[in-house]
Amino acid sequence: MAGHSKWANIQHRKGRQDAKRGKIFTKLIKEITVAAKMGGGDPDMNPRLRLAIDKAKAESMPKDNIDNAIKRGTGQLEGVSYEEVRYEGYGIGGAAVMVDCLTDNKTRTVADVRHAFSKHGGNMGTDGCVAFQFKHCGQIVLEPGASEDAVMEAALEAGAEDVISNEDGSIEVVTSPDPREFETVKEALEKAGFKPALAEITMKPESETELAGDDAVKMQKILDALESLDDVQEVYTNAVLPD
Repeated sequence: MAGHSKWANIQHRKGRQDAKRGKIFTKLIKEITVAAKMGGGDPDMNPRLRLAIDKAKAESMPKDNIDNAIKRGTGQLEGVSYEEVRYEGYGIGGAAVMVDCLTDNKTRTVADVRHAFSKHGGNMGTDGCVAFQFKHCGQIVLEPGASEDAVMEAALEAGAEDVISNEDGSIEVVTSPDPREFETVKEALEKAGFKPALAEITMKPESETELAGDDAVKMQKILDALESLDDVQEVYTNAVLPD
């Protein structure tokens, strides 16, 4: 099944994230804390926590930071109580944007998110205004060069929903958003010798809006403004921007 090439966009996004390493630590600590609060502090019994810990380790977060975040989540250490909230809106050219936050002050967060949209030419919408344009799923991307047949065999046998071969040779595996099922597929691919370049539970756009020139520059400013907010965990968009 052919699909739009995402490899350059994924590399671009990862590069931008690496440049914000300090902020990544803050976001990961929040996610670990909330995951531990909701499902307990044992990663073997809490798939969401296990996934958050894996992400933290991939970013070389010190073990003490991880352990303390878990303890704050389970109440062994004092800490801030965070609430999950999602905002939706539109960027340039009507591109859809979804913003997932963890906050201790929703009034502050909604004002910050609205300002980030409006300052750069976008606008915040109502709940559900763009959610239908995204699919909640697990996404595992393998860099160009992997054997499509071997990936398909390992992934589908482990319960993957779809395997998409992109024009540039990268392969995308789509799974259920359930952390247990996602992890089963990821582990099966790793056991078969494939190291994912990207593996996350995400909101995958069902269609894409390609932007270029000034529109792409303006759209990137909206995304940067949203991602720079302390309360924002993830920003999803169906906009496709040039390298």
